[in-house]
Amino acid sequence: MVISAQLSVYPLGEENVSAYISSFCSTLAREGVHPTVGPMSTLVTGDADQVFRALQTAFEQVAGSAHVVLTATISNACPVVPPS
Repeated sequence: MVISAQLSVYPLGEENVSAYISSFCSTLAREGVHPTVGPMSTLVTGDADQVFRALQTAFEQVAGSAHVVLTATISNACPVVPPS
């Protein structure tokens, strides 16, 4: 099943949040889900198993170096555009 996920990661108590967000997105990309970074959230689309695995890996990577909050909205019903 193809799903889309809108993700926002918030490093708590960190001055340079962009480094953590960049690391999170880089991990998603290495896991093959090709994030599209926006000003308030990141979008990924792909096979559900791959997206959930990538999300777990990216969260664990960032959470290993900072306290973070991750919000996710995941849908199999929204229009999806396959990653290029």
